[in-house]
Amino acid sequence: MAPVRHPDAPAPGELLGAHYDQCFGCGGSQPHGLHLEARAAEGVRVTAEFTVRPAHQGAPGLAHGGVLATALDETLGSLNWLLRVIAVTGRLETDFVRPVPVDSVLYLEAEVTAVHHRKIYSTAIGRIGGPEGPVAVRADALFIEVKVDHFIENGRPDEIRAVMADPDQIKRARAFEVNP
Repeated sequence: MAPVRHPDAPAPGELLGAHYDQCFGCGGSQPHGLHLEARAAEGVRVTAEFTVRPAHQGAPGLAHGGVLATALDETLGSLNWLLRVIAVTGRLETDFVRPVPVDSVLYLEAEVTAVHHRKIYSTAIGRIGGPEGPVAVRADALFIEVKVDHFIENGRPDEIRAVMADPDQIKRARAFEVNP
C-alpha cells in the first residue's frame, strides 16, 4: 500500500529530535555519536545531516562504511515519526558510491515507499555537502513495526529502568502505539 503520513506527524521542517539520548545515531549524550539531526519533510519523507568527525573514520581521513550505514539506518528509522509507529530495522541494503572525507557534512534524504501490515519499506540517499552534492551512499530498508514491549523485554535491565523512570520517555514511546 502507499504510505500515509499520520495526521499527528510533525510538520514539514520540524526537527524530530533524539528518540533516546543514549542513541549512537541521534542521541546527544554519546561523545563519539553521529548527533544526526533529522527533520520532517513533505509527504512521508525526512531529511537529515551529520558531520563526519575524526572518530568516525575507517581509512585515514575517510568515513568508516559502518558509520555511513548507521547514518542511513538512523535517517530511515526517523521516518517512523511520520507514520507514528515504533519499528526496528529488519533489513538494510547499502550501496557505497564514493568515499566521504572526514569533516564533510553528509546530507541525507529518506522516504517510505510502501507499507504492508507491519512491514515498512523505505529508501534513502546520502550526498556530500548538501542536497545538490555528489551521491556517496544509498540504501533500501525494511522496518518491522513492534510494540514498546520489544525494547522492555530485550533491553538491558538497568537502561530500561532508567528510561521507565523518565515519564517523558515512556509517554513518547506509548504515544507511538497507535495500534495497541
